Amino acid sequence: MENGPVTAAALGSTLGLTPAAVRRHLDHLLDEGMIETRKARVYGSRGRGRPAKLFAITDAGRSAFEHAYDDLAASALRFLAERAGPGAVTEFARRQVADLERRYQPVVQAAPLADRVKALAQALSADGYAASAAAGPGPGAGEQLCQHHCPVAHVATEYPQLCEAETEAFGRLLGAPVQRLATIAHGDGICTTHVTAPSLRGGPGGRPPGLALRAAASARAGHGTRSTPTTNTEATEVGGLSA
Repeated sequence: MENGPVTAAALGSTLGLTPAAVRRHLDHLLDEGMIETRKARVYGSRGRGRPAKLFAITDAGRSAFEHAYDDLAASALRFLAERAGPGAVTEFARRQVADLERRYQPVVQAAPLADRVKALAQALSADGYAASAAAGPGPGAGEQLCQHHCPVAHVATEYPQLCEAETEAFGRLLGAPVQRLATIAHGDGICTTHVTAPSLRGGPGGRPPGLALRAAASARAGHGTRSTPTTNTEATEVGGLSA
């Protein structure tokens, strides 16, 4: 889960298991519907042989990590939206994220500027988000914060305000423009947030090169390029430039 869609060989290397042992475990998880297979996307020219087979967690697999009270939470937000309007849901989402932001701020601020995305990923992982930080595609392309588990994914499918509030908090914590490229709630394998490189933060509009970034996010998630819907704009970008 923490590394996203992955090959059997990579799993064996990470876990220190033989190929045969890895295959036995994978076959068992496939039979239970906890994981599924995907073909790795290849960009540019491809050599001989079949594309590598990737193994990715399914919704059933994520459910094993306890999406607690999803139905109750969705019903409560539905009631709130009906009685007080969509704005009340947005306010609720921001209030929920405020606690996360307060707890993470000392950890992130204590890290060197170059390590703050990694520090945020570690804090998220400690709360069960299975997060990681990676360099963006190409030199000077910033970083990508990837969350391989989302405790509220099923609820956020109906109420993307939860994702938007979280993205806004990431921008404030990192003091940088951020853009949500993909979310588990809308069918992507990973929640991916782009963090603009320091050298680009003063540029016109501060927007990262969208198409290349979306392609990279889709490659990580094992899906084709897609736009992640939000309630207000095509993509959520915050952190001092736009929201």
